[in-house]
Amino acid sequence: MRSILVYADQTEETPARLETALSLARTTGGHVSVLIDTPVARFMAMDALGGGYLAADAVREAVKRDDEFAEELAERLRGEDVPFDILRGEEEPVDAMTEASLLSDVIVLSRGCEFAGQLAVDGKAPILVVDQDRPLTTPVNCVAVAWDGSHEAAVALRGALPLLRLAESVHVLTVGDKAGVFPPLDAVQYLSRHGVKAEIDSLVRVGSIEETLAAAVARLQAELLVMGAFGHSRLREFLLGGVTRYFLDLKEGPSLLFAH
Repeated sequence: MRSILVYADQTEETPARLETALSLARTTGGHVSVLIDTPVARFMAMDALGGGYLAADAVREAVKRDDEFAEELAERLRGEDVPFDILRGEEEPVDAMTEASLLSDVIVLSRGCEFAGQLAVDGKAPILVVDQDRPLTTPVNCVAVAWDGSHEAAVALRGALPLLRLAESVHVLTVGDKAGVFPPLDAVQYLSRHGVKAEIDSLVRVGSIEETLAAAVARLQAELLVMGAFGHSRLREFLLGGVTRYFLDLKEGPSLLFAH
């Protein structure tokens, strides 16, 4: 994970994201790119005749505030031992992040981020979601991998490999007979080829799949859960929830690395 993209805004969640990104960069010898976005389209207004116009004064004020915020972050990051750059965007956040992430190894967001799920679908980089007030410190002691043998789970596993190599313990979790195309042994063998020793934990389903996984993660005291995102119908998952949405919305839970 040498190219790390983090979304920064003027909220209290940004410090935890930045600290996570910096920790990742120190662990992997990486570079942190910080995106600060000013969605200009939000300042469009409609007149009585149905025409649109841009509230220019409001745009200038918003851009000025975010430019000042960018300089504040740059000043702070200059005191860190990590190479960085500050990016500026003017589109909606998910669009700006998708474009900025084309050559990123991982994207750092906060739990509760409203566009995290859509960015997983639109973008190509794995997404690391951390608690709003608690950064993830790397190397991670215990990592759990939710494995259902799907394409999405495999993408997430490959994306998490730099973190798995450094983890003290890795547990591949399967629920019931959800083996998918690739059984869990294939995942463990893949990891072993990359120097990662992992254990298979076959879980008996109690309640929903997400509840079963959450109980196992809590028992292991895993700080990070790796999983595929929106493996079934994306429309159904967005409308009805699903395993991915459950862990994205979980108030007290591990950091989450997921990919589509």
